[in-house]
Amino acid sequence: MSVSETLAQIKDWVVEPDLLSLAAQVQPAMQGNAQAQQQVSGALLWAAFAAPAAVTAVYDAIAAGNQNQQPSTTTSDLEQCSIPEAFWDTFAETLEGPEEGYDATSITVAVAALGGRVADEFGPLAEAAAQQHPGGNNAANQTIPELIDVPKLAQLPDGSLGNELYRMLVDNNFDAEVLDREVIGLANLSPALRYLNTRILQMHDVWHLAAGYQTTSLHEIAISAFQLAQFGHNYSSMFLATVVTMSCCKTPVGFGLLLQNISEAWRHGRSAPPLMEIDWESEWHQKTEDIRKRHGIEPFKGSFPPDLLEQLAASAA
Repeated sequence: MSVSETLAQIKDWVVEPDLLSLAAQVQPAMQGNAQAQQQVSGALLWAAFAAPAAVTAVYDAIAAGNQNQQPSTTTSDLEQCSIPEAFWDTFAETLEGPEEGYDATSITVAVAALGGRVADEFGPLAEAAAQQHPGGNNAANQTIPELIDVPKLAQLPDGSLGNELYRMLVDNNFDAEVLDREVIGLANLSPALRYLNTRILQMHDVWHLAAGYQTTSLHEIAISAFQLAQFGHNYSSMFLATVVTMSCCKTPVGFGLLLQNISEAWRHGRSAPPLMEIDWESEWHQKTEDIRKRHGIEPFKGSFPPDLLEQLAASAA
């Protein structure tokens, strides 16, 4: 079945899910049942692009189903909006992707562009969800942080969080904030979304280090689930829904691995202390392990090797 044909079937499931049914479909989806995979993908797409306030309930249901449990939350009485038909044309193109495949930057840009194809009513719903999420740290009233002073990080002691961040940025040729906040127009967002998106981009690599996520493909997916659980990060919801749907349409054999990875990182984010509340700039000089102990942060321990996807790609070459 082609990507467009599978997507047409998934669209039938892009509605408010029955959470008991959704949780019950997780194990069959992980074991290769095509309709169950479509149902899970549809629920994630609905939450990501139509009902941002439902993200926690939907992911809790999937994480519960991953452990053969019943969900404890509901989606009743949550506001939602429609998804414009024009969105699906762009989304289908995103699933197909460039001929050479995606890299970390191109997939980020592609998913970010999807946010410009949602209904006009989506923005206020996303702002309200961001303000209500418990990990948002009163985002609407926070001051937008200054850019990280990368050269100053280089002067910090070896083994400190700040110096580790500096080495990570320099050794991998990473941008200090992943994407330029001005170029992608964060200043045009509503208050809570502006702060959350700015701070998350700024601290993404810090949370890699503090929360124990490597910079491999599998762990980039995992940290998106972690961030979504922590902050209700709308981009992370869109990214995960896109990646899961891409697997459903193109590589269904890997769907179970993906869902296991996402469920584990989601639970990690739900159990970790709220990282948005930590003044990370005051922690630069401290060792990462000391920071973890002081704040009660347990590093991520997934079921799979962090570089599993790179290993599989190398073996297939």
